[in-house]
Amino acid sequence: MYVGRDFTELGMISKTEWKKSELEYFHHSLQQMSEYLNAEGLTIYEEIITEMKRRGGFKRDEADWTHGTEVTYD
Repeated sequence: MYVGRDFTELGMISKTEWKKSELEYFHHSLQQMSEYLNAEGLTIYEEIITEMKRRGGFKRDEADWTHGTEVTYD
């Protein structure tokens, strides 16, 4: 479950000020709805991807005994 600032509040600040968990959560959410997004939604989604890349990416490529390969938002 995501616990953090809502999308309305985040929309008023730069993506560079978003927390990692916020970028991950909204990336996942928008990715699931990508085929239904309008031009503005796609632009926001692309900005999130760009910011994640700028920070070096967040994907965990391997699992271990304490971590799976799925992202946890909390």
